[in-house]
Amino acid sequence: MPHMRVILITGLPGTGKTTLARTVAARYRLPLLAKDLIKEPLLDALGTGDTAQSRRLSTLSFNIQFAIAQELYAAGTPMVLEGNFRPGEHEQALGHACPSADFCQVLCRIDEAERHARLARRQSDPARHAGHRDHVLAMAAPAVRGDEFLQLQGMRLVHDGDDHGNVLMALDDWWNSRTV
Repeated sequence: MPHMRVILITGLPGTGKTTLARTVAARYRLPLLAKDLIKEPLLDALGTGDTAQSRRLSTLSFNIQFAIAQELYAAGTPMVLEGNFRPGEHEQALGHACPSADFCQVLCRIDEAERHARLARRQSDPARHAGHRDHVLAMAAPAVRGDEFLQLQGMRLVHDGDDHGNVLMALDDWWNSRTV
């Protein structure tokens, strides 16, 4: 199978992953597999529970996301995958789902104070599913930054903030330079 393109949008909660992923998916007319699109129906069916339950449902959502990605990959369909992927944990599953994919990872980051403010604002957003436990995340200690990219071969981009322009230009260069 020829190398197929897979765009991974990752980062901590509240960094703009979903907004960017929707923009990227529309730009390239690709299916978007977002972890929360899977997790929210699970929360509705199984209940929101506590932090441990939320983590279990996140893990299950990632497993479903990777299974769907494997089917799309087998069908030769490039895709956008979005979620707060876990370095050291998700590489093997992605490698199994998309064994020879040409990955481009976009790591979304913003100022930690702004990220916490976004999480706090989500509490009053009626469109935001309560099961995400944003209020717990907003009260948590600041996240420790580090290399949050997954250890996968391919392009790596960092998206710092609300202006998608630079990331989209870099993605365009990557997207247009590859042959399928």
